Amino acid sequence: MREQVTQTCLTVPHDASPELIDLGKQTAAKWGLHFSYPLSAGLVLLQSVEHLALKNLDEPKVGEVLVDFASDALTFRRLHGGGRGEAVAKAVGLKGQYRPSVLDATAGLGRDAFILASLGCAVKMIERSPIVAALLSDGLHRAAQHAELASWLPQQLCLLPGTALDLMQNWTAAKPDVVYLDPMFPHRKKSALVKKEMRLFQQLLGPDEDADALLAPALALAHKRVVVKRPAGAPYLAKQKPALEMQGKANRFDIYLIQPNPQA
Repeated sequence: MREQVTQTCLTVPHDASPELIDLGKQTAAKWGLHFSYPLSAGLVLLQSVEHLALKNLDEPKVGEVLVDFASDALTFRRLHGGGRGEAVAKAVGLKGQYRPSVLDATAGLGRDAFILASLGCAVKMIERSPIVAALLSDGLHRAAQHAELASWLPQQLCLLPGTALDLMQNWTAAKPDVVYLDPMFPHRKKSALVKKEMRLFQQLLGPDEDADALLAPALALAHKRVVVKRPAGAPYLAKQKPALEMQGKANRFDIYLIQPNPQA
């Protein structure tokens, strides 16, 4: 399993109003998290008036990590990042007028899911960490109030509560065309410079030690293909060779095609 490496509390800034403290308590209760106030050290989920964010109070110079679907970086990627030519779009099979439905079973910060949704795919996200799920939910809530995103994003992107393994094994809705997996992978010790988001995530969550267990239920659930995003040079998930591989500089997409059942 992916085990939470550090105990992370939800807190609010030191100058929080009574209303903000109450909001923090409500958010903590919603996601089954411990609320502690005041806090001055450690890795925390910080509830402010504007948003939820992951913050290391021991490193005040390091910025927060939050889900912001209207950020400059995601807006640039959405408008100028290649569109249907993006590697993730090609990997899920987006072509012409075809827009596959996608289950992103390891959503993380939801960036790939957002890009696929912006290209017209109906995307459902699963994230088993309640802290990361809270960040995703907060990002979706703020996006639903954004002048541009509100007109399409709520219809294209949603978050499912629960764990990927349980939800995939007990799926009752229409099968997604694609199941997308991007499990947390251990960073190489020689890599000293790691993006702050991944460094905080690694500190918070650790690697997905049970990632191999996700492949079989994903293959059973997907209607057309399973796509696994892996670091370049990483072993195949569950040691199972894919039908296709898309190689990039830093990452690789392993594509498992679902063979049609002649009896179906």
